[in-house]
Amino acid sequence: MKIAMIGHKRIPGRSGGVETVVEELSTRMAEKGHNVTVYNRNSGEEKLKEYKGVKIAEVRTFRNSSLNAMVYSLFATLRCIFKRYDVVHFHAEGSCAMLPLAKLFRKKTVATIHGLDWQRNKWGGFASKYILFGEKMATKYADEIIVLSENVKNYFKEKYNRETLFVPNGINPVTPEGIDEINQKFGLEKDGYILFLARITPEKGLDYLIDAYKKLNTDKKLVVAGAIEPETDYINSVLQKAKGFDNIIFTGFVSGKTLSALFTNCYVYVLPSDIEGMPMSLLEAVGYDARVIVSDIPENTACLDGYGNSFEKGNVDSLKEILDFCLKNPKLKSSDFKKESTEEQTKAKREELMLKYDWNAITDRTIEIYQSLSKK
Repeated sequence: MKIAMIGHKRIPGRSGGVETVVEELSTRMAEKGHNVTVYNRNSGEEKLKEYKGVKIAEVRTFRNSSLNAMVYSLFATLRCIFKRYDVVHFHAEGSCAMLPLAKLFRKKTVATIHGLDWQRNKWGGFASKYILFGEKMATKYADEIIVLSENVKNYFKEKYNRETLFVPNGINPVTPEGIDEINQKFGLEKDGYILFLARITPEKGLDYLIDAYKKLNTDKKLVVAGAIEPETDYINSVLQKAKGFDNIIFTGFVSGKTLSALFTNCYVYVLPSDIEGMPMSLLEAVGYDARVIVSDIPENTACLDGYGNSFEKGNVDSLKEILDFCLKNPKLKSSDFKKESTEEQTKAKREELMLKYDWNAITDRTIEIYQSLSKK
């Protein structure tokens, strides 16, 4: 099949969950013999024409502009409609604003909703309205909609009476990384730190974690891995909250061996988010066999399906309580969301999750969706 993908920033390169999904799907589809083109945003970096068998098309757009995503989606869609693609796959709600244009030219379209992005605090009024418009256009015009959680599936059914397809994100097999990389950079020791690794935005709940950590009686450090530039009001607020606490370490953006080492050697990984689609960093933590604590929003608890520990969303005391539990029970990786699990049960659950979130099976399911459209 000839397939186009729109909606990410660029591949290769870890920017976020959307980029990871586009890269994993497109490269596997190319490996299976499909003709795949992904439309990267032009970032001024050296242009790639191909990556692991995937054709790369660069789309020129503004730099450092609030209109960047809108202009990119428009130009990428315009280029797609004059190509003979079997399917145009739109990723994320914002890019779906251009779906009617593709349908006007009779393109088969699939939209993946990576989360209800218009709800995120980081967007201003216009951006939120534009993203919500994209959601409505996907609902009205997409031939198929893929969602990453049952909660979002129910949302589309209840709000729009629109049926969607649940296809989760995946977990890659990983190679554990030694401590040397992060010992030299940040002075960290094996099991000597609590890890937060995500975007530093309000909906990720880092402020709750810092407040809970400050109440703990522990010598373990809190490592915050995520870009702190460009500065935002929220980033400045969490930096101020951590001021005077030398055991709270901000690493900035991490990737490659540093990211792998942080996951491999942490005592526990914490994701205290208020809103999620299907968090890639949480799946990565499971892949690295890390102990995990998450907020009890449906997207997190359904993703883990009984693996790990949870706390009441937004409740600092609840998070502090579960952190205390983990610190006092170093051999117990999972309490099955407050119900203790044996080591054997935890191991079996992790193996079950690794099979459930296998990228090859997820790619095959996505191709089946494409093929069903071409038969209609």
